[in-house]
Amino acid sequence: MTDIAVIDYGMGNLRSVSKAIEHVAPQLRVTVTSDPEVVSGAGRVVFPGQGAMPDCMREMDARGLRKAVVAAAREKPFLGICIGLQMLFDNSEEGDVAGLGLLPGKVRRFPHEAMVDARGEKLKVPHMGWNEVHQTMPHPLWEGIASGSRFYFVHSYFVEPANPQLIAGYSLYPFSFTCAVASGSIFAVQFHPEKSQAAGLRLLANFAAWQPAAAGMRVPADAMR
Repeated sequence: MTDIAVIDYGMGNLRSVSKAIEHVAPQLRVTVTSDPEVVSGAGRVVFPGQGAMPDCMREMDARGLRKAVVAAAREKPFLGICIGLQMLFDNSEEGDVAGLGLLPGKVRRFPHEAMVDARGEKLKVPHMGWNEVHQTMPHPLWEGIASGSRFYFVHSYFVEPANPQLIAGYSLYPFSFTCAVASGSIFAVQFHPEKSQAAGLRLLANFAAWQPAAAGMRVPADAMR
């Protein structure tokens, strides 16, 4: 049996994610897979991402992964990374594409007119590089990670949850945007923990040991569809 399934949908930084998890949890079997049966049988699931939301949704469906991904998010420890965060929501401005609709809200592009820093200088999109992540709730995946720790980002879009109670962390570029959400067995982030050195490895180690069911952290009916 696979302990942690890293979902392969034809895109994403799969090797870096799987190797980082193997480094922090060498006792666990980590499998990169596009097989829905392997995903369904895994103890926990990681959905990494890098690329465009329309491509993500199309390739996931082409591989028959949608049902297994939805079930995993509802039933077992689930970590979404980058696109793996965005696809949980209702829809995205990127290609005007529907997401999985598991969490209420939308995915928006950084607005051109707002991308100016305090000195009046234009900020680049995509947002790329290290940025502070400010925690908004206690959570097992934040254990041992100080609020304000820096993580690595590469993205042009950000999630806008309809329910503020979903927000687990935010960052500034230049305005505040949600960069982490938590609901029941789901934890998902816009940044890349596999590229974020000590803080990122600690988050992955926390995920590998996380037992949401044991802590009574089931998905609230008003937060997840």
